[in-house]
Amino acid sequence: MKNNIWLLAIILFGIHSIQAQGPPITADKPIMLGQGSFTLRTLAEIRTTERATFTYIPINFSYLPTSNIELAVEIPYLVNTITEGASNSALADIKLMGKYQFFRKDATGKTFRVVGKTIQTLPTGEDLDAMDLSTGNYAGYYGVVAGYETLKYGISNEIGYNWMPDGTMDDFRYKLGFGLPLLIPQYPNKQINLFFEYTNLWLVERNWYQLLYAQGVQYARKNTTFELAVQVPLVNDVDEGRKFKHSIFLGSRFTF
Repeated sequence: MKNNIWLLAIILFGIHSIQAQGPPITADKPIMLGQGSFTLRTLAEIRTTERATFTYIPINFSYLPTSNIELAVEIPYLVNTITEGASNSALADIKLMGKYQFFRKDATGKTFRVVGKTIQTLPTGEDLDAMDLSTGNYAGYYGVVAGYETLKYGISNEIGYNWMPDGTMDDFRYKLGFGLPLLIPQYPNKQINLFFEYTNLWLVERNWYQLLYAQGVQYARKNTTFELAVQVPLVNDVDEGRKFKHSIFLGSRFTF
């Protein structure tokens, strides 16, 4: 466990950045940065369930070849600790992501944007039946993200379907997030943002349903951004022994 904490610390604090930003933490955003920009991000998750605790540490690298197209790859490392059992670690499922912004309307101090989104999950991890972490199965996610942002608040929505042809974890999902900046806009950049984020998950073939709530805080100063969130279930209609207890998210992001 100590080695995992050191690895996470190196990832979070050992990278230098040029520019900070303030998107949602567990949700997603339709707002993209300028053409030719790169973003390096990690959002580690410690997920506790009735059967195991999963420590998920990803490295996500994204690039904008144009102002309305974003491409990304996520390479994750996963530590799996079975309740009252052994612990092991390995590469989890690698993800390839693409987004295309097809609608944008800007006004003074506010903007509304919509993007199409896909995530292709490669079966590089073990078959741990851990949703979005390590399933050992190919999956393709297809969705739409819409967001409205002003200087006083931000709202993000995402709806989509995750298709797993060789497994039983197909899911329909809807995410809703609210962002509240606590400081007035200033230069050099200095932000403290609160986030209130809801995730609806319906696993179609298993007939499981979860409504999860995440409370998060994000701090940005000049060229560094850090974020922390805690996620808990509001509705947890899954089989006994498989119920979700809580997740802790800890992350940072850097754009250059």
